[in-house]
Amino acid sequence: MTPARTSSATDVPPLGLRERKKIKTRTAIRTATYSLIKEQGYDATTIEQIAERAEVSPSTVFRYFPTKEDIVLTDEYDPMMLEVLRTRPAEEPWLDSVRYVMHQAIDAMMAEDPEAIRVRAHLALHVPAVRSRMVESMSETGRLLRAALAERSGLAPDSLEVRVYAMALVGGLVEVNMAWAENDFQDDLRAMVDRALDVLKDGLPTEIR
Repeated sequence: MTPARTSSATDVPPLGLRERKKIKTRTAIRTATYSLIKEQGYDATTIEQIAERAEVSPSTVFRYFPTKEDIVLTDEYDPMMLEVLRTRPAEEPWLDSVRYVMHQAIDAMMAEDPEAIRVRAHLALHVPAVRSRMVESMSETGRLLRAALAERSGLAPDSLEVRVYAMALVGGLVEVNMAWAENDFQDDLRAMVDRALDVLKDGLPTEIR
């Protein structure tokens, strides 16, 4: 087990100027993409159009995002969430740590740009290319999560138990996202995440809420 750490998210080191500039560029590219998709649809939106709208070159777009699908699916929160997850106390139950981090991320994203979250979920549900890329990216997310889980548990990150646990969590959160979009975003996303984590913690309930 790792030594206990403070639970404050402020322990995450502040971003330097270079990283802030990168985030600003990625945000501009992502904003341009969402705007174009809203205007003309996903398939009709090209990298060249995105670059022009974001006032960068196509090569810059590809430097930040290997594919158009990656523009839709990635954001600044995943690495930050992993860093905050590592700040949680070592004695805290793992799923309680995950719940804390997910609540913080959802609250931040909803406060910053709730429409972007809905667009992303909608595209993942309805655009096969986006959904396929999301499935591909799950393995990388799982790998990062395995590292954090291994640090907490003392188990090897490539052990079967850690791999299964990490991917069960990743897959569960993907299903939350899909179910949220399927129901036209009528449900409370925070509450849905809690339900998913409860299933991982306690197993299937005898009655569905």
